[in-house]
Amino acid sequence: MIEFHLDGRSGVSPYQQLVRQVRHALRLGMLREGDQLPTVKDVVGQLAINPNTVLKAYRELEHEGLVAARPGRGTFVTATLADGSLAAHAPLRRDLRRWVTKARLSGLDEESIEALFAATLREAGQQDVA
Repeated sequence: MIEFHLDGRSGVSPYQQLVRQVRHALRLGMLREGDQLPTVKDVVGQLAINPNTVLKAYRELEHEGLVAARPGRGTFVTATLADGSLAAHAPLRRDLRRWVTKARLSGLDEESIEALFAATLREAGQQDVA
């Protein structure tokens, strides 16, 4: 089961952070069809957020066709975002972990690593288009 976390410094609304975390877990194969999401009550207790925030996230995921609420039973994954590239994840993850380790050894903190990664990803995407 997925365990949510919130980053108050991200500038992203809490409900959107929950949506992104579910989408990422679906894309990475960490959540599969039939898996149950944590109950609203559990998420509220874990993160100390308003139940309406969790409900809004779950409704958006349901609107996208990724989950379905089953009254009295919970919210369950109905679709996946994982594709054929899932097999390539393990070696790429190892390479990325080595890169993150090198970045930390170079003195970068987590926020700097994220900024460098995001900027490099954008630049690479722009080069692919050109």
